[in-house]
Amino acid sequence: MKKIIFLIIILFPLSLNASEKKTTFTNEIFNKAQSDGKTVVVSSWIKYCTSCASQMKALKDVEKDFDNLIYLTFNVTNREIAKQLNIQFQTTLVIYKNNKEVYRSLGELTKDKIYKAINSVI
Repeated sequence: MKKIIFLIIILFPLSLNASEKKTTFTNEIFNKAQSDGKTVVVSSWIKYCTSCASQMKALKDVEKDFDNLIYLTFNVTNREIAKQLNIQFQTTLVIYKNNKEVYRSLGELTKDKIYKAINSVI
Protein backbone atom coordinates (compact mmCIF):
# COMPACT_ATOMS: atom_id res chain seq x y z
CA MET A 1 0.00 0.00 0.00
CA LYS A 2 2.85 2.40 0.82
CA LYS A 3 4.36 1.76 -2.61
CA ILE A 4 1.09 2.65 -4.33
CA ILE A 5 0.74 5.87 -2.36
CA PHE A 6 4.37 6.71 -3.11
CA LEU A 7 3.82 6.17 -6.85
CA ILE A 8 0.70 8.34 -6.81
CA ILE A 9 2.60 11.12 -5.05
CA ILE A 10 5.45 10.90 -7.57
CA LEU A 11 3.38 10.51 -10.75
CA PHE A 12 0.62 13.01 -9.98
CA PRO A 13 2.85 16.11 -10.39
CA LEU A 14 4.23 14.67 -13.64
CA SER A 15 0.74 14.26 -15.04
CA LEU A 16 -0.08 17.83 -14.01
CA ASN A 17 2.95 19.10 -15.92
CA ALA A 18 1.94 17.08 -18.95
CA SER A 19 -1.62 18.40 -18.90
CA GLU A 20 -0.46 22.04 -18.90
CA LYS A 21 1.26 21.55 -22.24
CA LYS A 22 -0.61 22.37 -25.40
CA THR A 23 0.28 23.42 -28.91
CA THR A 24 -0.33 27.11 -29.51
CA PHE A 25 1.78 27.36 -32.69
CA THR A 26 -0.04 27.87 -35.96
CA ASN A 27 1.38 29.27 -39.18
CA GLU A 28 -1.30 31.94 -39.15
CA ILE A 29 -0.34 33.23 -35.68
CA PHE A 30 3.39 32.86 -36.39
CA ASN A 31 3.26 34.74 -39.71
CA LYS A 32 0.94 37.47 -38.42
CA ALA A 33 3.12 38.11 -35.38
CA GLN A 34 6.19 38.46 -37.58
CA SER A 35 4.42 40.74 -40.08
CA ASP A 36 3.28 42.87 -37.11
CA GLY A 37 6.93 43.27 -36.06
CA LYS A 38 6.64 41.20 -32.92
CA THR A 39 9.41 39.07 -31.50
CA VAL A 40 8.29 35.44 -31.63
CA VAL A 41 9.52 32.90 -29.10
CA VAL A 42 8.86 29.25 -29.93
CA SER A 43 9.48 26.33 -27.59
CA SER A 44 9.03 22.62 -28.19
CA TRP A 45 7.81 20.06 -25.70
CA ILE A 46 6.85 16.44 -25.39
CA LYS A 47 4.45 14.71 -23.01
CA TYR A 48 5.88 13.84 -19.56
CA CYS A 49 8.99 16.00 -20.07
CA THR A 50 9.60 17.80 -16.78
CA SER A 51 12.31 20.06 -18.23
CA CYS A 52 9.83 21.13 -20.92
CA ALA A 53 7.32 22.05 -18.24
CA SER A 54 9.99 24.05 -16.38
CA GLN A 55 10.92 25.92 -19.55
CA MET A 56 7.29 26.65 -20.36
CA LYS A 57 6.66 27.99 -16.87
CA ALA A 58 9.67 30.29 -17.10
CA LEU A 59 8.58 31.49 -20.55
CA LYS A 60 5.06 32.26 -19.39
CA ASP A 61 6.55 34.41 -16.61
CA VAL A 62 8.93 36.13 -19.05
CA GLU A 63 6.18 36.75 -21.61
CA LYS A 64 4.39 39.01 -19.11
CA ASP A 65 7.43 41.33 -18.98
CA PHE A 66 7.55 42.04 -22.73
CA ASP A 67 4.84 43.92 -24.64
CA ASN A 68 5.98 43.11 -28.16
CA LEU A 69 6.49 39.37 -27.73
CA ILE A 70 4.46 36.36 -28.81
CA TYR A 71 5.15 33.01 -27.14
CA LEU A 72 4.18 29.85 -29.06
CA THR A 73 4.62 26.19 -28.18
CA PHE A 74 4.27 22.89 -30.00
CA ASN A 75 4.64 19.18 -29.37
CA VAL A 76 7.90 18.14 -31.03
CA THR A 77 6.22 14.97 -32.30
CA ASN A 78 4.29 17.21 -34.72
CA ARG A 79 6.62 16.50 -37.65
CA GLU A 80 5.21 19.25 -39.87
CA ILE A 81 5.98 22.06 -37.42
CA ALA A 82 9.27 20.47 -36.31
CA LYS A 83 10.47 20.25 -39.91
CA GLN A 84 9.32 23.78 -40.75
CA LEU A 85 11.26 25.23 -37.80
CA ASN A 86 14.14 22.74 -38.00
CA ILE A 87 13.56 21.61 -34.42
CA GLN A 88 14.46 18.02 -33.59
CA PHE A 89 14.39 17.93 -29.78
CA GLN A 90 12.08 18.88 -26.96
CA THR A 91 12.99 21.88 -24.80
CA THR A 92 14.32 23.73 -27.84
CA LEU A 93 13.88 27.49 -27.66
CA VAL A 94 13.98 29.59 -30.84
CA ILE A 95 13.53 33.36 -31.08
CA TYR A 96 12.54 35.10 -34.31
CA LYS A 97 12.76 38.81 -35.00
CA ASN A 98 12.20 40.62 -38.31
CA ASN A 99 11.34 37.30 -39.98
CA LYS A 100 14.73 35.80 -39.04
CA GLU A 101 15.87 33.30 -36.47
CA VAL A 102 18.06 35.27 -34.05
CA TYR A 103 18.52 32.84 -31.16
CA ARG A 104 18.39 29.08 -30.55
CA SER A 105 19.09 27.00 -27.47
CA LEU A 106 18.45 23.51 -26.22
CA GLY A 107 17.46 22.85 -22.62
CA GLU A 108 17.47 26.43 -21.35
CA LEU A 109 15.28 26.37 -18.26
CA THR A 110 16.03 29.35 -16.05
CA LYS A 111 13.96 32.51 -16.24
CA ASP A 112 17.06 34.70 -15.92
CA LYS A 113 18.89 33.12 -18.88
CA ILE A 114 15.76 33.16 -21.05
CA TYR A 115 15.14 36.79 -20.09
CA LYS A 116 18.74 37.64 -20.99
CA ALA A 117 18.42 35.86 -24.38
CA ILE A 118 15.23 37.76 -25.24
CA ASN A 119 16.72 41.06 -24.12
CA SER A 120 19.79 40.46 -26.28
CA VAL A 121 17.70 40.32 -29.46
CA ILE A 122 15.08 42.99 -28.76
